[in-house]
Amino acid sequence: MPNSPSPRPAAPSTVWLARGRHAGPAAEDAVGRRLEKLKADAVLQDRLVPEDAGVSGELVFEARWQAPPRVTVRARLTLAPPAVPDGDREWVLVAEAERPWDPRWPSPAAMFWPQDDDAGWNHETVVTGLRLGTVNPLPDDDKELRRLLRHAVRDTWSIHVVVHEAMTPDERGRLPLVRLLPEGLRHRVVEHRAAPHRLRAVNWALEEFGIEVPRGGALVLPGSPAASGYDPREFSVRSVFLDGTEQAELLNAVTRFAALPRPLPDGGEAALTALREQWRLTTVEEELARARELVAMYEEALEAMTRSRDLYREAAERANEALAVYREAESEGVLSPARKQARPPLASPFQQLARGFERLKDTALSLRPAGTTPAPDTESGGAGPAGADSPGASSDVPGSPAPSAPEGSGSPEAASPAATARRAAD
Repeated sequence: MPNSPSPRPAAPSTVWLARGRHAGPAAEDAVGRRLEKLKADAVLQDRLVPEDAGVSGELVFEARWQAPPRVTVRARLTLAPPAVPDGDREWVLVAEAERPWDPRWPSPAAMFWPQDDDAGWNHETVVTGLRLGTVNPLPDDDKELRRLLRHAVRDTWSIHVVVHEAMTPDERGRLPLVRLLPEGLRHRVVEHRAAPHRLRAVNWALEEFGIEVPRGGALVLPGSPAASGYDPREFSVRSVFLDGTEQAELLNAVTRFAALPRPLPDGGEAALTALREQWRLTTVEEELARARELVAMYEEALEAMTRSRDLYREAAERANEALAVYREAESEGVLSPARKQARPPLASPFQQLARGFERLKDTALSLRPAGTTPAPDTESGGAGPAGADSPGASSDVPGSPAPSAPEGSGSPEAASPAATARRAAD
């Protein structure tokens, strides 16, 4: 039976995470030019391209800036190697601040990527045509619609919002609503638009997840696993007016959803660990603090080694003392060498069985009554001492006396020297 996957740790409130795909070549050039420009404009405190960071084929960019009021933010962008030469490159961006993240702070994506409409960096990693921070019309094909919405519900990196157009919007209504979100949320939200006649198909695709989009309204999709405290009724909006005005209720729902505690997305834990443990763009103060941490760690290790050495030395001294006492006692004759008793070899199973039969035989003989003689062997053909045909047999007449042995017969008592002496005395 396969083991259930272990739950992912919760995303810290100080961390900002995003993932996407840069379409086309020269992704590293776009990032490098953007960092250089912001460094020259004093927006960034510093930036760095570590040469030995990341795995083979990856490119890593680091940047540090201050969010108001004077909150240091460290960010790390990783570009994966392209599948084909000059092809698309997936990217992962993780930023961590000194305090819980405020969505009104500048977007880390805007620090690394140019903000042109045709920059090409704001595509989703899955090739679905979806883009961050803009309008994504839902497809007319039912099969493709269901596949796309399943991906949107299960996505762990972005926030997906489905908006139903009650009527075909004009030019102002076709502008993305996410552009009105705080800058720190703008590049983490995917806005889907359902045409007026596609509401039933959209809710049919969302039925398996137990959610639906109100007619002429919007819904923030739960993600997978759903964020703790998510209730579809709390994150659905009954009416959305696509007339260019600010939709405060929808923007508030998206902001509240982004503030819910959520587990780190797939790959997010590795990205956060790399930011914390492989960070190279350090200040003098950070280097000094790091050196102090190393010194404290070395001191603890040295102290532990010293304690272990003292314990080993004390144990060796006690062992030497005990050995000296033993040798002294042995030299004075107090101790005698123990004789090793030879252990008899183990008997085979047949020998053990024979010994068991012998013990049973001895036990049966010991239980026989005293004075009992064994039965004569009738099969040997010889007569016993009291047989009827023996030469010295007694008469069959009842009461007849037994014949006396003649004097000088060969009885043991008569032939013994003691008997001869008694007769001479008489």
